[in-house]
Amino acid sequence: MRGIARDDDDLAPLYRVPEALHRKSDYLQHHVFHMNRAETEMMRYMRRLADRDLALDRAMIPLGSCTMKLNSAAEMMPVSWREFSLLHPFAPANQALGYREMIDDLSSKLCDITGYDTISMQPNSGAQGEYAGLLTIAAYHLARGESQRNICLIPTSAHGTNPASAVMVGMKVVTVACDDAGNIDVPDLKAKAELHKDNLAALMVTYPSTHGVFEEGIVDICDAIHAAGGQVYMDGANMNAQVGLCRPGDIGADVCHLNLHKTFAIPHGGGGPGVGPIGVLEHLVPFLPGSPEANDDTGAVSGAEFGSASILTISYMYCALLGVSGLKRSTQVAILNANYMKKRLEPHFEILYTGINGFVGHEFIMDLRPFEKTTDVHVEDVAKRLMDFGFHAPTMSFPVAGTLMVEPTESESRAELDRLCDALIIIREEIRAIEEGRSDAKDNALMNAPHTAEEVCGDTWDHAYSREQAAYPATWTRNFKYWPTVKRIDNGFGDRNLICSCPPIDVYEDEPQPVSV
Repeated sequence: MRGIARDDDDLAPLYRVPEALHRKSDYLQHHVFHMNRAETEMMRYMRRLADRDLALDRAMIPLGSCTMKLNSAAEMMPVSWREFSLLHPFAPANQALGYREMIDDLSSKLCDITGYDTISMQPNSGAQGEYAGLLTIAAYHLARGESQRNICLIPTSAHGTNPASAVMVGMKVVTVACDDAGNIDVPDLKAKAELHKDNLAALMVTYPSTHGVFEEGIVDICDAIHAAGGQVYMDGANMNAQVGLCRPGDIGADVCHLNLHKTFAIPHGGGGPGVGPIGVLEHLVPFLPGSPEANDDTGAVSGAEFGSASILTISYMYCALLGVSGLKRSTQVAILNANYMKKRLEPHFEILYTGINGFVGHEFIMDLRPFEKTTDVHVEDVAKRLMDFGFHAPTMSFPVAGTLMVEPTESESRAELDRLCDALIIIREEIRAIEEGRSDAKDNALMNAPHTAEEVCGDTWDHAYSREQAAYPATWTRNFKYWPTVKRIDNGFGDRNLICSCPPIDVYEDEPQPVSV
């Protein structure tokens, strides 16, 4: 066929786009494609764009439930090695022996870390890992002749994607309450497990929970689900608090997904890809996702057997370089960092949940809702004000509205932890100034944040506070200042016009019912 086969001309490419598919319309018409005609200009243009960003090479990004680590260069290097980067996902097996050896070794390491018998590397993200894990559980019940098991218990402290994943698999969601300390309400869980014991498929549990605490009754919880005939799915998004200290397989979780783009060092951002492998105990091994190349119902969840295999080298290097002791130390430092920040901040902010001994896991929640009543300062005001200090805000209003969820990770030094703590304490003093009438209740640095260079350097300044307070709220900001490029956007408009397809957890409060997504 013309356009596909080689032409008589030896210089012709082996594969050609057929003439009928040639684009006739104009393309690359935006001025940005024509403004840089030299390599130096293009590099400078990209540098200017990068300067607008606030990335981990500038400051810590303390997003709770996201584990934003600053990845080492040594971990990233193999991604560019030709032996990995040029290998096609469907290359013949005998041409990918080294790649398979690396994947097998990484799988073995992850099995040791999690306590599972087998790891499937196929899921491309944590959400896909959730889906694959629940499919595995559903296939297990089907093979046992218990296809009626379609009830999935999900605590209100679960990750937001958990209910949607359950619905996608065809399960019906029943919510489980949490107590005042943020733990799963065990009596409520046991009651609902007993009520639905004939149809119970699974429990989806996050450990440590999204409330930032280790579930005190996690083993008892797993036992109760197994007694009712269900399986336990553990959301591994918070594995950064478990590695080297405890293992999901030992706790009683039958299946768990891992976010390699969190705990195991693959960088966030850029639109992906991620990796969300699932680990399972022996009885679930036959029901793991099958090969995408098989033309059958083996339940593949990705287009390639090993998903985003090209970036598995990062997690492999992370595990290999740190070793057993280093991985455990990373977990310990992550938990230590979170508790250090919690200790510094608790005289100034209410810490919403703590464990029985007053400690948190690898993250914690700051409750800012009281300030709404005393000053009309909202969590968004604090988040925007942190930009003036050169920080990305912690996770805002998840899992509790009006709060900030802070996760420092093990990557940050004490100096950087102190810098963020100092910024938050200064912000608390700015709130106190409003409470005491020393700052204008409407025209203040919090409600007007962030402050751009254009605004601060303008000919006029009509605010009730100084330009210095706006631009340099802390001494260190004079040494390395990050300038936000735009003022506050209309988040409310965005919230009204960009609608998440995941229904809120309170949808499932009543009896189980089908939910469309």
